[in-house]
Amino acid sequence: MLKSADHAVIARGMGRSYGDSALAPHIISTSSLNLMLDFDRDTGTVRCAAGVTLAELLEVFVPQGWFLPVTPGTKFVSVGGAIASDVHGKNHHLDGCFSEYVDSFVLLLASGEMVTCSRVSFPDLFHATCGGMGLTGIIVEATLRLKPVQSSLIDQITYKAANLAEALALFDAHHAAPYSVAWIDCLTTGASMGRSLLMLGNHAAGGDLSSRKKRALSVPVDMPSALLNRYSIQAFNTLYYNRVQTNGVRQQVHYEPFFYPLDGIHQWNRLYGKNGFTQYQFALPKASGTAGMTAILKKISASGRGSFLAVLKAFGRENANLLSFPIEGYTLALDFKLEDGLFRLLDELDAMVLDHGGRIYLTKDVRMSEATFKRSYPRWEAFQQVRSQYGARGKFASRQSQRLGMD
Repeated sequence: MLKSADHAVIARGMGRSYGDSALAPHIISTSSLNLMLDFDRDTGTVRCAAGVTLAELLEVFVPQGWFLPVTPGTKFVSVGGAIASDVHGKNHHLDGCFSEYVDSFVLLLASGEMVTCSRVSFPDLFHATCGGMGLTGIIVEATLRLKPVQSSLIDQITYKAANLAEALALFDAHHAAPYSVAWIDCLTTGASMGRSLLMLGNHAAGGDLSSRKKRALSVPVDMPSALLNRYSIQAFNTLYYNRVQTNGVRQQVHYEPFFYPLDGIHQWNRLYGKNGFTQYQFALPKASGTAGMTAILKKISASGRGSFLAVLKAFGRENANLLSFPIEGYTLALDFKLEDGLFRLLDELDAMVLDHGGRIYLTKDVRMSEATFKRSYPRWEAFQQVRSQYGARGKFASRQSQRLGMD
C-alpha cells in the first residue's frame, strides 16, 4: 500500500508522451506486462496485459484480418498508455477515441486492491482513468475490440487546398471518409495561408494481409540546430506541397506509412538538434475553428518559428471521460524546435486557444500553466473527486500533475 506523497508513483509504458506526465519520484515500468491473454476470433475481442504495444497487436492480428479501431500517429504505444491518454486518430470525426473500443480494464488502486472497471462496473473510475494520465492507478490489463479488415493496404486520395478555408471545407465535404488528415503549411501568409494537402483513406477491399517488414532508416547524429530555420522549413514546405500536382490523386499504400510515417525513421527527433523539440497540440470547437486557426497561424507565421510537421484533423463529439482531449471541431499539432523565446510564443498561443474555447492536449503538454489547464478542462474537479474517493491523490502523481495543481 502506498503511504505518502513522497512515495508517489506513476506508471510508464513506452514513454511516447512529449512532456513530464511519465516523470515522478518513483516510476513503475509496465514493459514486462506484455502478454496476450485471450482472443475471440469471432468478435475480434482481445484481452491483453497493459504493456502490450499497438505494434505487437498489429503484428499478431493484421495477418488474421483484424486492425486497431483507433490508432495514434505511432504504433510504439502501450495499450495502458493509449487508455491513459485516451488517444485519437485520423478517424475521430466518425469513431471517437481509443476508449470507445475498450470494454474493460483491471486497475491497481493505491490500496493494493485490483478492480475491473467498465461502463457498468466502477463507471466513475472508468471515465476518470480513460484520459486520466495514470493518476487514478495502474492499468494492469485491458479488453478491447478490434475491427475486421480484408487487406493491409489503404486506398488513399490526396486533395490540395490553396488555404486554410479550403482545407476546412474539404474536411466538411469528405466527412464520411473513414480516415482524414491534412499536412498544413504554417508559414505561408496572405491568400495561401494554411495551404494544405488533405489525405483521405479507407481500408482496401482486398489484398495481402501482412504487417510490413521493412528496415527502418535512422538519424545517426544530432543535426546542427541552425539547419532548421524559417528558410529551410519554407523550402521544405514548398517542395512538399508541390509534390502533388493535381487534385484527387489516388493510390494504394500500406497502412504503415499512412498511419505511422515517422515510425519508419528511428531517432527522428535528432533532426531538431541536441536541444530537441516540443510538440504543441490544441483543439478548437467548430464554431470558432476558422477564426481561431487563422489567428493562430498568423501568429506563428509572424514569429518565424515554423514547423515542417504540422498536422490538422477534424474531431467528432466529445466523450464522457473527464480529462479526454478532443472536442467537436478541429485540432492542430505542431513541432517546434526548442530555443530561446519559444515558450513565450506558446504562452501567447495558449491565451488565443482559451479565447476561442479550446484546450491543449495533456499528452503533448510540457509547460501549460495550472490556470490554463483548469479553465480549459472544466471537469477537472470531478476528476479530483474520483481520485479522492479511491485514495489516489498524493499516491499517483507526476511532475505534470503537480505543475497543473493536480497532486
